[in-house]
Amino acid sequence: MLPIQDVFPLLQTPSKVFITTHHKPDGDAIGSMMALYHYLIKKGHTVTAVTPNEVPDFLEWIPGTKKMLNFEEQQQEALTALKNADYIFGVDFNTFSRTKYLEQALTEATQPKILIDHHMFPSNLWNYGISIPEKSSTCEMVYDFINRNGDNELIDKNIAACIYTGVMTDTGSFRFAVTTPAVHVMVADLMSKGLDHARVHEEVNDSWTEGRMRFLGYVLIERMEVFKELNTAFISLSKKDLNLFNIKSGDTEGLVNYPLSIANIKFATLITERSDEVRLSFRSKGSFDVNAFARNYFEGGGHFNASGGKSNLNFVETIEKFKKIISEVHPN
Repeated sequence: MLPIQDVFPLLQTPSKVFITTHHKPDGDAIGSMMALYHYLIKKGHTVTAVTPNEVPDFLEWIPGTKKMLNFEEQQQEALTALKNADYIFGVDFNTFSRTKYLEQALTEATQPKILIDHHMFPSNLWNYGISIPEKSSTCEMVYDFINRNGDNELIDKNIAACIYTGVMTDTGSFRFAVTTPAVHVMVADLMSKGLDHARVHEEVNDSWTEGRMRFLGYVLIERMEVFKELNTAFISLSKKDLNLFNIKSGDTEGLVNYPLSIANIKFATLITERSDEVRLSFRSKGSFDVNAFARNYFEGGGHFNASGGKSNLNFVETIEKFKKIISEVHPN
């Protein structure tokens, strides 16, 4: 993978650009994709942004999402845009498999592929890029990308809102250890460019439906188990649980963080039964490495304190496997 700065001369000429992110996108995925989208349009490029599936309701307000293509619903249009693109950008994912149904098309595409990401172990299929796991978010890296190309003055309130959304959500509203001094300096710069940070917080955190709020109560009372002696708690959600509250994509966002609010809980997990597999989300505080945990036991990975994985066992078997592992690993 060649250095990201080698891309800058290529982007001096208006081109057709295709941008995508990972399946089941979160705030950092949509925020980084749309920040890059608006920036490249300002640079004179024709840009198509494609999300592998639907955008969660609480992110639909982000500037530009109405122009985004949903691959699951607009597959032919998205594939045509990919075929006609001069350059392909991937943001907030390191390997094509994380785009799910887009994987084959991206693998077969012959155009230069450019990565902006903060996950470990990027695939060797990228031609250019940058991957820094120590960064707070991919949105922070898009901010750096814009500045590195000498275009800080092109950041407007829309780009600022996109960037802030990803940084805010990936840092847990700036409470995680990845919130460096540089993050606060960046936010100050975004505010000077018209960022309405209060609105972003309201749109992301205060736009729940009544059903989602009742679902949260059900989850914490009925579906959370706490193992104080193991400094661990986990939430397990079956397809029946999700159907009971008519849960949509994004409604489970952030659930995995709630057990970490319990005193002395250092490791939290969300186990979710999906139609095709069982997914796991891991979060930790302190010195417990959930990236290694995910890679060792659940075919996953991510960051030191935030990772994900999957299980090919059924829902009940996955829960039993998880309980057995934590009794042996004993997070602390």
